[in-house]
This record gives sequence, C-alpha cells and structure tokens, in this order.
Amino acid sequence: MDLDVFVSAHRGQWERLEELLRRRRRLSGSEVDELVALYQHTATHLSQIQSSAPDPALVGRLTTLVARARSAVTSPRRSSWRDAAHFLTAGFPAAVYRTRHWWIPTAVLSVLLAAVIGWWIAAHPEVQSAIGAPQELREMTRPGGNYETYYSSNPAASFAAQVWTNNAQAVAICLIFGALLGIPVLWVLLLNMANLGVGIGLMASAGRLDVFLGLVLPHGLLELTAVFVAAGTGLRLGWTVIDPGRRSRRTALAQEGRAAIGMAIGLAVVLFVSGVIEGFVTPSGLPTWARIGIGVVAEVVFLAYVYVLGGRAARAGETGDVDAADRPADTPVAA
Repeated sequence: MDLDVFVSAHRGQWERLEELLRRRRRLSGSEVDELVALYQHTATHLSQIQSSAPDPALVGRLTTLVARARSAVTSPRRSSWRDAAHFLTAGFPAAVYRTRHWWIPTAVLSVLLAAVIGWWIAAHPEVQSAIGAPQELREMTRPGGNYETYYSSNPAASFAAQVWTNNAQAVAICLIFGALLGIPVLWVLLLNMANLGVGIGLMASAGRLDVFLGLVLPHGLLELTAVFVAAGTGLRLGWTVIDPGRRSRRTALAQEGRAAIGMAIGLAVVLFVSGVIEGFVTPSGLPTWARIGIGVVAEVVFLAYVYVLGGRAARAGETGDVDAADRPADTPVAA
C-alpha cells in the first residue's frame, strides 16, 4: 500500500468525521447517518493501515478518531441540566412566542365570549332561574357563600395541587388532541368560558362582581393565559393537518407535535405557579389590591419572559422542537 496516496484519498473523510464529532449535539438526521457511515469507513481504513502499512502516528490518530466515533454512535445521548436550561431559556419561550398569532386572538375572543355570557345571565332573571333555584343562587353569591369559600375549602397545599392537576389536564387535552382539527380545543374553551361567564353573571346580578374579580384575577390571569396558549397551539396543530404549507403533512405534524409536547411541560410549570397563587394568595387575608397586584406581576413576568427571551430565541432560529440529534431525518437518507 502506498501510504501517501491512501492518506490523500481518505483525508477528507477523516476531517469530515472530526467535524461532525465536534458538533455532535447539533446534527440533523442526515448528518447523523453520515457520521455512522464515516465511522464504518474509518474503522475499515484503520484496519487496512494496521495490516499493510502500520504507521504509528497515523494509527494513533485513526484509533482515537474511531474510538470517539464509536462512543458517539453506540452511546445513548443523555439529557443534562444544560438541556433543561436551554429548554427553559430558549425552547419553551420561543415556542410560545411563535404561536402568539394563534393564542392572542384565542384569548381575546374567549374573554369576550365569557363577558357576553356573563352579561346575558346578569340581565335575564329567567336565565338565572334556569341555572338554579333562587335559594341556591343566593347561597352561592352571598357574603361568605360558595364562590368565596371555594378557595379556602381545603388546605392550601392540597387545593393548589388539585387545581394544578385539573388545569394541566385541560392544557394536555388542547395540546394532544389539537390534531383532531382543533375540535376538542374548542370544546375545552367553551366549557371554561361558560363557567367563567356564569360566575360573572351571577355575582354581577347580586351586586358583587368586584368581589368575584378580586378572587379570580390573582391566579386567573396566569392560569387563563396558559390555557389560551395551549388552545392556540392546539388550534395551530389542527390547522397544520389542513394546511401543512411547504412541508409534507407528515413532517409538519411531527415538527409541530414535538414542539407542542415540549410546551405541555413548560405550561405545567406555569400552571404550578398559578396553582400556588390560587392556593395561598387568593384565599389569603391580603387586601384585594395586593392579591390582584401579585397576579398582575406574575402575568407581566410571564409575558416579558415570552417576548424577550422567546422573541430573541425565535429570531435566532429556535422553534421549540427537540434537538436535531434527537429527531429522525425528514426524508430517507442513504448511508
């Protein structure tokens, strides 16, 4: 074997393998396939050199290269704290930012729907009588009634866990079943806005709307924002089924679906915060202005998080999808 000719013929492959190994965390599906193929070729080259022209320096270099490639190919990738930090500072806020054109209109229309339902109930006594008997309605809306005692009916910690679980289920339905053309998402929104509208209408008819808003706003701002984000993402996922754009329907659904699953994790954290506020702040003895102020601060912090960190990450190309090395190639790639 002419060692110089052999090295000249294959040096490009070895250098390409070294390049792929240096950025192994950011490889696309096709580049992962390329890395595997180059690893196999380089292992063959090492065997040929060892048997025909065992140059110590070259054997040492290729042995190290093959060992690194073997580790990259055969060792499973493990999530690290760096992955979690990247998700919280870039992936999740970027995914929320990217879907803002869906969840902001969803939020506006949903709040308007709740307000209309509330006005309709407050302005029509016959509608109130259809909801419940007069005695039941008085019990719900009187000072110290059901609407007020609801938030202190259980120990704060268990109540926070309960509402967090219920809200997380609603968010999960929106994100997971959004692919069903968004129909389950609309149902979840209708139920939530109907419940909110009933509370607004009944408490307004009793002249106690200010009390109701003082109880709902501290946790409701952040809680409803999380629901609206999930609903908007679910509706976008449903629209992707109808119009995937320039991507194939399979690729579009895979990309948006993976991002939606990641958003479910992030929104669970957001709902945990709103659950803590609902369990500990809403029923507390703080003045109404202080309780609402805490809710407003939590909402502003979340929106700043989305628009500052998320906007920056989205403009840098972040989509909220999983790392390129962890997802399959969009199209079959030859080895």
